Amino acid sequence: RRQKLLRPGKSLYRALLDSVTLSDENVKFQIIHEENKVLLQVEVCEIESNIFRLKIDEAAPLRARYKVPDVLIKEPTTQRLSMSQKEAGILVVSSVNEDYRLKVTANPFEMELQSKGETVLSMNSNGLLYFEHLQQPPSDRKPTAENEDAASDSSKEKQENLGLWQEKFGSFLDIKAHGPSSVGMDFSLHGFDHVYGIPQRTEALLLKNTSDGDAYRLYNLDIFGHKIHDKIGIYGSVPLLLAHKPNRTSGIFWLNSSETLVDISTKAVAEHMLSGSAAETAKQRAVPLTDVRWMSESGIIDVFLLMGPTAFDIFKQFAQLTGTQALPPLFSLGYHQCRWNYEDEQDVKAVDAGFDEHDIPYDVIWLDIEHTDGKRYFTWDKKKFQNPRKMQEQLRKKKRKLVVIVDPHVKVDPTYTLYSQAKDKGYFVKDRNGQDFEGICWPGSSCYLDFTNPEVRRWYGDQFAFKTYKGSTNILFVWNDMNEPSVFRGAELTMQKDAVHYNNWEHREVHNLYGFYQQMATAEGLIRRSSGKERPFVLTRSFFAGSQKYGAVWTGDNTAEWGYLKISIPMLLTISMAGISFCGADVGGFIGDPEPELLVRWYQAGAYQPFFRGHSNMKSKRREPWLFGEKNTQIIREAIRERYVLLPYLYTLFYRAHTAAEPVMRPLWIEFPGKIETFGVENEYMLGNALLVHPVTEREARAVSVLLPGSEEIWYDFRKLKRMEDPGILKIPVTLENIPVFQRGGTVIPLKTRAEKSTEWMTDISYELHVALDTEACAIGELYLDDGHSFQYLHKKQFLYRKFTFHKNILSSSCTDESGQYHTTCVVEQVIVLGFGQQPTSVTACSKGNGKEKEVVFTYDTKTSALTLENLALSVYADWEICIN
Repeated sequence: RRQKLLRPGKSLYRALLDSVTLSDENVKFQIIHEENKVLLQVEVCEIESNIFRLKIDEAAPLRARYKVPDVLIKEPTTQRLSMSQKEAGILVVSSVNEDYRLKVTANPFEMELQSKGETVLSMNSNGLLYFEHLQQPPSDRKPTAENEDAASDSSKEKQENLGLWQEKFGSFLDIKAHGPSSVGMDFSLHGFDHVYGIPQRTEALLLKNTSDGDAYRLYNLDIFGHKIHDKIGIYGSVPLLLAHKPNRTSGIFWLNSSETLVDISTKAVAEHMLSGSAAETAKQRAVPLTDVRWMSESGIIDVFLLMGPTAFDIFKQFAQLTGTQALPPLFSLGYHQCRWNYEDEQDVKAVDAGFDEHDIPYDVIWLDIEHTDGKRYFTWDKKKFQNPRKMQEQLRKKKRKLVVIVDPHVKVDPTYTLYSQAKDKGYFVKDRNGQDFEGICWPGSSCYLDFTNPEVRRWYGDQFAFKTYKGSTNILFVWNDMNEPSVFRGAELTMQKDAVHYNNWEHREVHNLYGFYQQMATAEGLIRRSSGKERPFVLTRSFFAGSQKYGAVWTGDNTAEWGYLKISIPMLLTISMAGISFCGADVGGFIGDPEPELLVRWYQAGAYQPFFRGHSNMKSKRREPWLFGEKNTQIIREAIRERYVLLPYLYTLFYRAHTAAEPVMRPLWIEFPGKIETFGVENEYMLGNALLVHPVTEREARAVSVLLPGSEEIWYDFRKLKRMEDPGILKIPVTLENIPVFQRGGTVIPLKTRAEKSTEWMTDISYELHVALDTEACAIGELYLDDGHSFQYLHKKQFLYRKFTFHKNILSSSCTDESGQYHTTCVVEQVIVLGFGQQPTSVTACSKGNGKEKEVVFTYDTKTSALTLENLALSVYADWEICIN
């Protein structure tokens, strides 16, 4: 609010260039505010791989200001900057390879980042650098004769002071013990008018201008049935913004965990172009400029400028700072069946049997809050779940898993061990008076564990040990919900900002980290439970930058309406671009009852998205996939089976996310960065680089308009195997049976030849390869394989990473990573070559090891130009060649 009063103009900050020091780590100098004379320390460094970091803090603060810990995976390695100019109010430093130069103008203070002479980004060019220095609290003056005047001071002064040291929200009073501490800064992105990122909200893919209304808000809140197209933040926050133009992608990562607002304004500015001869007048052209203003309630300014220059470079740069997506256990990429709530052991057994009866694959059944003893987490309702171990053993026999909910609030009940232990140890968040903070949540009166404290996280993780968590087994995994944290009857349904955490930091400083820390503690606890052997699975509702290291997220309490199916696509794309590949939306919508057509369309979309879970709330009717008539059951079964057949490709994409930070689900523009027509597309997306998916999100749709990008690309119908007409916008007829999916020419997709009851039943099922030829009649693809559940791929090199190449009518299988040791008896049984020009005369296969050639059975479809090779029995881990003559 106070920052908003500062309008664009000349900055009141001036850089003191005689204070410049240059070391191996960074460049430091001070800036001074011309009116209040407070000194700020500016620190700039270059981090390897084209990242620049800018930190601004008080030179001499009254007390240390909050600096976000634990999000960066390590203190980044810096590179020495060199000073290339320092004169008359200007300082220029250059990067190691001299591609980048940072120009600092002293008065008014401004910074410009240039790449090969072109300005990419400037900072404080609108003069919106804002930094409230910490002050002593005003002494409580009592009006006496002498200071009567002071007491009746102008109401303007009173108004000013109101928000500084305390603020009212309805009946809530927020006491700011340390006074105002807001920080902010503006960044101008030159030549950019497409900006993305800063999840999470129910909003479009492209960020909009905010000049006419509310800023985008990053403040994790429990918003039940969130409205569509709203700039308010919902359950999670990643303060990462991406900007894209045809020849460059740039990113801004604002590392601050307090409430943050982001204002965006895009305009065209005139740029002078010097023409051939000096005599001619300089020409002008309009170029876009996007101003992004970040405003945070507290902390310091700590911002990373990710210079790309490609989107994939940005993803790697962000992962270099915050980590990559954890490699999920394979079962968690299967289908999850959830409801608030499955009633009891009999209900679980019946639902599990229902999937087998209707021949629908699934991997995990979920239990919501009602499975516990009175909402006491880590316990079981003694009547409904009398023998949870036996229930899990029955699921284990079916090669399936169980997920239970574990929320961060703890029921106030001295007889509940978790509560009494945490209370004794002082592990709860405190209120401003030093008492345990109490709020209302599902169990009634509750206290909230302070996950910002490493000791609390360790203790909490230990609660998942089999001997401590009675009735749990190694097929039980965890769902962290309500961890914004959600506090019923709290201001905005969350914890008061003046609550106090570990090391005396107020809640306002750490708010957006709360869920991040709970998921971290849970994931680490599950790993320790298996003595470091097994990969965890943890789903969280609240998240921050870096949450990808600990598991999956979902989009929260959506509604069973067509609009929510439609908006789920840009929501998931935005989360994916922010480093969190393992994301999904509740299939069918959590709130309300979907009509059968909507449910079918949601299953078809979810089957081609990273996290695939059906979920509904207690007021909605039961909606297991077989309850909507035989026809709909058949279509949903087919959608889920397609997912299971696609798992080798999906698991390989997750390995790429884990090792190379490539998002599993991507907006079209990331694959086609030069095609402007893709920049705003949000009704279709790429799954990896090979599949384009266009969910049907309209009721009773008979046709959809699909953009198949790239004039030089060839696209194939993924199911019919036939080449599409020329790329561009095509009107594709659709039936209820399935949604349009296309394979891109030049790719090879590994699939399983059939689906089984769950992922674990499919280990030994053979593979088939779909080889889609490009204009050069070439294709390339990969397959990653390991045991699907342990860390042996990491510690013992127990993995297999294969590469398939089609070139000059030869399909070859070779090793991508020689260090992989994993053995499998699996074979490639079938290959389909899409877009093969003519019927071959003969096909032979030859394994490199034994050198024996064998004739291959093939069929050629002249209508679709698809060549099918059968009965191959070629080992997945051997090198081999198939020659088509």
